[in-house]
Amino acid sequence: MNPESLPEPIPALFPDDSERNRIGSWLTGELEAARRRIQLGSVAPTVDVKKFRSELEAFDFSQPRPLEEALRWAMARMESGIVQMTNPRYFGLFNPGASFPSQCADQIAATFNPQLASSGSSPVPVALEAHVVKAVARRASFGEEATGHFATGGSEANYTALLCALTAAHPKFAADGARAFAGPVRFYTSRDCHIAWLKIAHQAGIGRNALRLIDTDGCGRMDPKALLGAIIEDRAAGALPVMVAATAGTTGAGMIDPLHACADIARQHKLWLHVDAAWGGALLASDRLRGALDGINRADSITIDAHKWFATTMGCAIFITTRAELLSEAFNASTTFMPSSVSGLDPYLNTVQWSRRFVGLRLFLSLAAAGWEGLGAHVERGVAVIERTKEALLATGWSIANDSPAAVLNAIPPPQFGEVRALVRRVVASGRAWVAPTTFEGVDVVRICATNGETTLEDVNALVEALNGR
Repeated sequence: MNPESLPEPIPALFPDDSERNRIGSWLTGELEAARRRIQLGSVAPTVDVKKFRSELEAFDFSQPRPLEEALRWAMARMESGIVQMTNPRYFGLFNPGASFPSQCADQIAATFNPQLASSGSSPVPVALEAHVVKAVARRASFGEEATGHFATGGSEANYTALLCALTAAHPKFAADGARAFAGPVRFYTSRDCHIAWLKIAHQAGIGRNALRLIDTDGCGRMDPKALLGAIIEDRAAGALPVMVAATAGTTGAGMIDPLHACADIARQHKLWLHVDAAWGGALLASDRLRGALDGINRADSITIDAHKWFATTMGCAIFITTRAELLSEAFNASTTFMPSSVSGLDPYLNTVQWSRRFVGLRLFLSLAAAGWEGLGAHVERGVAVIERTKEALLATGWSIANDSPAAVLNAIPPPQFGEVRALVRRVVASGRAWVAPTTFEGVDVVRICATNGETTLEDVNALVEALNGR
C-alpha cells in the first residue's frame, strides 16, 4: 500500500454524490407509490411464504447485487409480507400509521446518525429531547422539576420505573440487587395490564412471582379494594411491596385505572406509583379529553409511547419522573472514554441504554408542525372514528362490552355470527380490514382500535360490512 494514500471508499457502501441523488430520488418516488397501493390494498399479508424463503436463500452474500435491485426486492416483499399498519382499515393493536413529520425525522436522524449517549458528543440532540420531555411533563402537570428520557418502547420505560421503585425502596438495591431486601418483593398491576410486566420482573432480577395481578372492578379497571387487600395480605406474609403500576389505556379494552384511588393507596403505604399510559397518555394533548387522566400528576413516574397514539414511527417511548435523583442512582456509571460524564444530563448516566438513536426528533417535529392543538385534534379524531364504528355496529345488532375514552371498542357480535375468534379470522383473511379477538371481563369480544390518522367514513363502513359478512 502506498504510505501516502488510502484505498478509495467502497462504492457500494459509499456511492458518489450523483449516484446518491439518483437512487434517493428514485426511492422517494417508489415509496410514495407503495404507500398509495398499501392504502387501497389488503391489510393482511399476501406473501407466498414458501416462495419468499426460497428467494431469501438465494441471498448468500457471496456476490454483490446492484443496490437498486435489492431495494426493489425488499420493498416488494414488505408490501406483501406484513400486516399493513399504515392502511386506514387497520383497526388493530396500538400500532399507528406514522405521521409524515416523524418519517422525516427518521431520515434526518439516519443521515446525521448522532450518538445520544453523551451531551458532549451530541449537545443539540440531547438538549432537544430533554426539551420535548419537559413539554410532555408540563402537559401532565408534573411540575418544572420533572425529568426523564426517550426509550425504545413502553417495556423499557416501564422497566425503568420498576428499577427506580426498587432503588427508592432500599438504599442498597443499586449495589446488591434483590439480595438487599429481607423478603420477597411485590408490585401490583391490574389483571388487564400489559403482560410485558412479567418479563420486566424477570429482567429486574426479582422474579415473575413478584408481580401480583389485581382483580378488576367488573368494568376493566383495577379494583382499589382488591389492591389494598393484596398489599396488606402480602405484608402480613413477610413480602415487601414496592410499587403500584396503574394502567391508563389497557391493551385489551383501553380502560383507565382509578388513578386517584391508586395514588391514595400508594401514598398510604409509601409505595412508588407508576402510570403505564403508553397508549392513553396521548389524551393529554386534548383539552377536551385530558380529564380522563385526572390524577396522573400524582404519580412518581409515567410511560407514554409516542409511537402509539402520537403516531410517530417505531419505537419512541417517553419515561417521565418527579424523582430525578433516582435515575442517577439507578443508572450511574463511571468511565474515562466518554466525551462527558455529567450526571442529570448525559443519557448514558440516566437510562438503561448506552448507545442511543435520536428518536426524540420524531415527536419534536410532530409537535413543531402541528402543536398540541394539532396532536389533540388527531387524538379526538380517533375517538370520533370509534364513536361512528360503535353507532354502526349497534345499528346492526351488535352490543358493546366496554366504555373507554381512549378509542378502543370491545364489540360483541350477534349470536348467529358464531364464535368471535372464527369471525375475526374470516375478516382478517379477507384482507378488507384488520381487528383482533380478546376477552373483556370473561366475555369474548372483537377488539377495534382507531390507530390511523387517515381513516375515513368509507373505511369505517368497510370494516362494519366485513364484520357483518357482507
